[in-house]
Amino acid sequence: MSNKPNFFSSFATAVADFSGKPFTFVAALTLVLGWAVSGPFFGYSETWQLVINTTTTIITFLMVFVLQNSQNRDGKAVQAKLDELILTSQAANKFVGIEKLEEGELREMSKTLAAQAECVEEKADEKSAAQATST
Repeated sequence: MSNKPNFFSSFATAVADFSGKPFTFVAALTLVLGWAVSGPFFGYSETWQLVINTTTTIITFLMVFVLQNSQNRDGKAVQAKLDELILTSQAANKFVGIEKLEEGELREMSKTLAAQAECVEEKADEKSAAQATST
């Protein structure tokens, strides 16, 4: 594992952090309101409309890639942490890497786990009922 930070990853993290701040929202809102207020001065021209449309389209297009990179790394980090917890606990190691299974396999595993959870819940209810009657 390399400790050298990837430029795009560092950039994506910084942009994601900055874009999630209240100040950034207020700045964007201020720009949109400023654009709207300037409408009468420009006669609500096509160029006036094109400025906001082009600006927001470009920003949105670029932000998709930046935020997706940040989200992918966060997801992989969470998955690695969960895998570590599974490996160091009493849990079955078969759950390590299940995010790579096909949709059908995941659905089947989920059904199996739900059935097991129901059995455990029934046993816990029976045990609670037995303890309640013995006291």
